[in-house]
Amino acid sequence: MPRGFTRFTLTALTLGFAFLYLPILLLVIYSFNASKLVTVWGGFSLQWYGAMLRNRQLLDAAWVTLRVAFVASTLALVLGTMAGVVLTRIARFPGRTLFAGMVSAPLVMPEVILGLSLLLLFVSLGVDRGFWTIVVAHTTFAMCYVTVVVQSRLMTFDRSLEEAAMDLGAPPLKTFFVVTLPLIAPALVGGWLLAFTLSLDDLVIASFTTGPGATTLPMRIYSSVRLGVTPEINAVSTVLIALVTAGVVVASLLQKRSLVQTPEAGAR
Repeated sequence: MPRGFTRFTLTALTLGFAFLYLPILLLVIYSFNASKLVTVWGGFSLQWYGAMLRNRQLLDAAWVTLRVAFVASTLALVLGTMAGVVLTRIARFPGRTLFAGMVSAPLVMPEVILGLSLLLLFVSLGVDRGFWTIVVAHTTFAMCYVTVVVQSRLMTFDRSLEEAAMDLGAPPLKTFFVVTLPLIAPALVGGWLLAFTLSLDDLVIASFTTGPGATTLPMRIYSSVRLGVTPEINAVSTVLIALVTAGVVVASLLQKRSLVQTPEAGAR
């Protein structure tokens, strides 16, 4: 056993991971259950995945969710990158502390408060709630995560590369697009994937900001579960878990690659 790794530590880790991931594992297993009863194993079957693909309401909700996640994560990437550049490259400007606080506020603000405040905003402006209000809401809370990722990458960025490009005659804007953006591309992709994942599985904020014809997949699953869990819901949840897991893993790998490349660039 490794040094400092006691039996108590092993037991605590095992119980902790079991508490976190055993329910998810059981859900995935019972999505392949042939029985209609979710608590009784009736053999291995893929029938509920076929039923999921024939459920028009679930497919429509999934399509809405994917569109919202794609648009919101793209907008969050643009706005978050701009915010990260401003906070990293401009040391002092009027209202910098307020701006930094407003950018990072959704990180610590409860989703219920954020969703309710956005709902009141849309009502006061007379905006009909639907697809685009969900996009605005998801962009609002996802942008701060992109900002953190981009800001952390720019803080370790070797600015001598930009200075060399400008010494050769490249204007600052062209230097940013030709030199800076390609070098921080792993962080940008990681931020986009993180924003996409957060939008994909959001329930609380979307519930406050949605309207007729804009039901997301988590909302559809939640409304169905209130009437009773079915193996079909298990199948949908398993697919959603797989998508979220893939997004988080890819974002983590890209972020790790970005951090690994930083000392290598500094060495060169």
